[in-house]
Amino acid sequence: MVRVLIAGLVAMVIAVAVGPQFIEWLRRQSIGQQIREEGPARHAVKQGTPTMGGLLILVAAFVPALIVSLYTIPGVTILLATLGCGLIGFADDFLKVRKRRSLGLNGRWKMLGLVAITAGVAWATTQIGYMDTEIYFPLVDVNIDLGWAYYPFLFLVIAGTSNAVNLTDGIDGLAAGTCAISLITLLAIASIDWIRSADVVANRSEEYLDIAIFAAALIGGVIGFLWFNAFPAEMFMGDTGSMALGGAIATLAILTETEVLLVFIGGVFVIEAVTWMIQIASFKRTGRRVFLIVPIHHHFEMKAWSETKIMVRFWIVGAILCAIGFVLYYRYYLRFQL
Repeated sequence: MVRVLIAGLVAMVIAVAVGPQFIEWLRRQSIGQQIREEGPARHAVKQGTPTMGGLLILVAAFVPALIVSLYTIPGVTILLATLGCGLIGFADDFLKVRKRRSLGLNGRWKMLGLVAITAGVAWATTQIGYMDTEIYFPLVDVNIDLGWAYYPFLFLVIAGTSNAVNLTDGIDGLAAGTCAISLITLLAIASIDWIRSADVVANRSEEYLDIAIFAAALIGGVIGFLWFNAFPAEMFMGDTGSMALGGAIATLAILTETEVLLVFIGGVFVIEAVTWMIQIASFKRTGRRVFLIVPIHHHFEMKAWSETKIMVRFWIVGAILCAIGFVLYYRYYLRFQL
């Protein structure tokens, strides 16, 4: 586990050390956030705040991860999936900055990119990896072979998680903090899988160790970024960061075979996405809004909650849901794997 510890600590140190220079570089390049006109009025003061901070997270995480990685199929898969989702987000951020508006990459191109990433993950895990097309459902204690439906399911996991994290990124420290909590949970799962793999094979599985290494590196990068993203934020992660982190969380869940548990491990992101869909469906059908505004964290802003209060309470909810997810993993998955 020394590699895991090194990856996390080095990533955090890099992010904290390089952060001030990176923020200054973003300012010199005039890479600033474009605020939506329909958002809360008090967000207007954030116009022009340096964005694309996700680049800092990725560089800080990739440097130590590439150095200590064992370069197994799962490790490389996570790295490429995270990078791919990050590139989609980067294209979106770049267009927003260049055109000086809050709308970036066309949704059609985003979906096409996510389809390509899903295809790559599916090929790596089922064709040259160690996984099959079965999904385990806890509580009902059933293992179901999805067959061809496994591939649309993977797309739903990857596209849904990356876009849900993107929706969550609207308040200082909110997305970074909730992502860190989710990643810590997935790191714990990968670490337990690595330790228990010695019960099945003569030596512990390098695949699970590689998964844990990359999860730890991302945690370090996110925590280092959060040093500058806490209220009042000195920079935002942008779609570069939110898409990359969402893709990483989804791929980590797929490779640890805990996709179903994302309902809890990514619970805050699920809440953000579901309330968004409820709002759209309600407005289209009845012309009425269920919430004052979506994403849901802005609803609480409109009710005069401070950003810090929203951030901390969402972190608490996220931690509780992650704890439930981990308990379900410990209660059902470990027994199933015996």
